[in-house]
Amino acid sequence: MNNEPLPQAHIVSKEFRIYNTLTNKSEALVPKKKDHLTFYSCGPTVYSYAHIGNFRSFLTADLILRTAHALGWDVTYATNVTDVGHLTEDDLTDPSGEDRMVKALKSKEGEQFVNIWDLARHYTTTLVEDWHRLNLREPTVRPRATEHMREQIAAVEQLIEKGHAYETDKGVYFSVTSFPDYGKLSGNTLDGDLEQTVRDVVVDDDKRDPRDFALWKKDDKHLMQWFSPWGWGFPGWHIECSVMAMSYLGEEIDLHAGGEDLIFPHHECEIAQSESLTGKPFATIWAHTRFLQVEGEKMSKRLGNFFTVRDLVAPEAEGGKGVDALAVRMTLLSGHYRKPFNFTMKTLRGNVKHRERLEEVIALVGNPLDEPGAYEGDTGAILEGMYGRAKDAMLDDLNTPAALAQLFGGTKMILGNADHLDETARAAARRWLVDMNALLGVVFYDDQPESADEEDPLAAQVEPLIVARAAARAAGDWGRADEIRDELASLGVEIKDSKDGTTWKRKQQI
Repeated sequence: MNNEPLPQAHIVSKEFRIYNTLTNKSEALVPKKKDHLTFYSCGPTVYSYAHIGNFRSFLTADLILRTAHALGWDVTYATNVTDVGHLTEDDLTDPSGEDRMVKALKSKEGEQFVNIWDLARHYTTTLVEDWHRLNLREPTVRPRATEHMREQIAAVEQLIEKGHAYETDKGVYFSVTSFPDYGKLSGNTLDGDLEQTVRDVVVDDDKRDPRDFALWKKDDKHLMQWFSPWGWGFPGWHIECSVMAMSYLGEEIDLHAGGEDLIFPHHECEIAQSESLTGKPFATIWAHTRFLQVEGEKMSKRLGNFFTVRDLVAPEAEGGKGVDALAVRMTLLSGHYRKPFNFTMKTLRGNVKHRERLEEVIALVGNPLDEPGAYEGDTGAILEGMYGRAKDAMLDDLNTPAALAQLFGGTKMILGNADHLDETARAAARRWLVDMNALLGVVFYDDQPESADEEDPLAAQVEPLIVARAAARAAGDWGRADEIRDELASLGVEIKDSKDGTTWKRKQQI
């Protein structure tokens, strides 16, 4: 995507710098309104469960939000839900592909839904559930394409009036030649290498140029349709984001984010539409997250390496692997967002161990949310320095590997001095945990969920066995104690004995 060297851990940033795809260089992120960032990040098309590759991109937006908050900025952050209009061939600038939502309803998985609206509601709900599982902060607004149809139709009307769009018997198209800057984001320029492959698949012979993309599709048989000045139909994919971004953030926004697959055509088309409507630059900085592989290969259901969030974190009883969700988040953050990332089970297992050590720290110093504490004393000075370096790393183009190194280093130091921590040091550690979590979101959940152990059927089985084993050990009946340990193991439970008693956890199947 670019050849600029990635940020180094020793660089101390005095400003928030992000690599700008539009200019191909790292730039200071300077909000137009002092200390108030406006940014938009493209969300998913809700035709299925979002996979870990999707969430890597969503996590980049979450890190931007957290880093801006660490600077004390206010943030207005919008991320959309595409629930209509995303065509299966949109990577070829909108030829006559089938709407992904409609295709999903026709699939084997789609048989469980009464209609396409039911499908959209279901996958939107599961998106938000997985969002919370990975400890992503809620956006200011999460608009849906279907709830902004009036604005989309009005925008298309304006583009026609301004001479940037035209109608045919099959739809309304944006005229690429009417916007001379088309291609400035992706490098696909009119006089260069703009994709021409659509010539073989476009079915609307009335299009003026095969590169023109759809703003409105005329289709009175589509499962989701609205009446417009051009008859019954539905919008093209690209117009929704332009409309929703401007509806909530204004005509000029500070930053626009998304996956690298969206650079062309989606974001290129957003720029063309938005700037043709307003005559103003749409977004100052464009940030893009690189692709994710699993075990060195592209994710594929055929290869068995395709994972949704729930595939990894849901309990085994629900068909998942029961992995700590914050370990999944930590794994996705372990590679820089601007480098292709290889998600492996080995890395995931390593981060499960890191999470366990963080839990040990919390058990040692106390719940940070009960008494956050302050940076005082020698330990406080060291931990405050570690947080400062982690924050500087995030300000330097979201350098998550360097920030995580500070987290791991602090964890090791605290546990290594477990027998020598006084209350001042413990209080400093609690403060550090709060600050590191606010920055990275991997220490504990921002909104602590209430314990569900009392309603957990596994806990109902395990707790009596733990009590029975403790009684057997106290009576010297080691044979019975071993039998109970084996029974717990058969339930997929690991136990740990200490001077304070026995604790247990589910085995993580990775």
